[in-house]
Amino acid sequence: MKNVFLETHNIKNLYFGFGQFNFHLIKGLYNSQVEDFRITLHAKDIESLKNEYGDYFNYKKYFSLRRNKQFSIRKKYDLWHSLNQNITIEPYSDIPYLLTIHDVNFIDEVSDDMNHKRNVRFKEKLNRCNSIVYISNYAKISTHKYFDIPKVPEYVIYNGNPVTEVSIADNHQPKIVSKAPFLFSIGEFSERKNFHTLVEMLHFLPNINLIISGKNTTDYADKIKNLIKKYKFEKRVFLTGKISEIDKHYYMQNSLAFVFPSLREGFGIPPIEAMRFGKPVFSSNKTSLPEVCGGQAFYWDNFDAEYMANVFTEGLDSFLKDEKTMSQKSIEVAKSYNWDDTAKKYIEVYKSILKKT
Repeated sequence: MKNVFLETHNIKNLYFGFGQFNFHLIKGLYNSQVEDFRITLHAKDIESLKNEYGDYFNYKKYFSLRRNKQFSIRKKYDLWHSLNQNITIEPYSDIPYLLTIHDVNFIDEVSDDMNHKRNVRFKEKLNRCNSIVYISNYAKISTHKYFDIPKVPEYVIYNGNPVTEVSIADNHQPKIVSKAPFLFSIGEFSERKNFHTLVEMLHFLPNINLIISGKNTTDYADKIKNLIKKYKFEKRVFLTGKISEIDKHYYMQNSLAFVFPSLREGFGIPPIEAMRFGKPVFSSNKTSLPEVCGGQAFYWDNFDAEYMANVFTEGLDSFLKDEKTMSQKSIEVAKSYNWDDTAKKYIEVYKSILKKT
């Protein structure tokens, strides 16, 4: 039986987007119970995966030294799936190869010099490809903008929404709570998340607090912390650090709205997670976000603080005028993104490649 190898070692980083992508795609593949071929997962902690999925998958243990060519995996799988564009582990042999591209943000964040090692490595991945999957049309368009794409089949397969259940125990409460109505956002603290604009917006929303969750040990996080001190917002802006899924759900369910001023997203899962709770979403109009959130979100065209506050106030008023209908529409958008459906689409791509091997 043919064997598809999934380079899934990023599953160890469940607080980050790639780890979540790995986790939910694997779960969707398991739910599909495919019988046409076997799937091998590559991970450091294979015991926990075995405990979860049993013998449905094959497993290969991850070692970081496999980043080096001389220690790379030599088994000739029928298909190798590289689950994101940043992976440095590659097959030793020239075998059928599928690449999922989430974004090419490294052009802006690392270097736009095509001879930079980061861009050279990505071009090498592209040249290996027998097929390419993009997680949004934006990801496809931006990749074509900067790189020569080989003449291979290309697909756009949206991510699923990881939030399927919205029930939270009545007695659950995170360590950090806001006594006043609050806005919520989440993400790793990097310049592209643009969180500082939310802090500045609070000047014009005097009765509303802000909670931001995510890894906040970066230089950009220090910038946010200094801004909070400067404006004396210590009792209005709360940085929780990394949080559990249930805490995230609590904040989404109990917030006034979810706010997401990100400058660059290949897909942007948090806004559709918040929509699953029927919440209004306020987002930048950049990159993939209008494509994913559609007409159900309210968008900022720029990040002037007073302008952002006006968009928020007007948008929230509009949402609340017909809250039941608007909330239901948000839920419908959120439910349209389903990881089981996503996995089935990947399976069809696998089959199309395997037919040619």
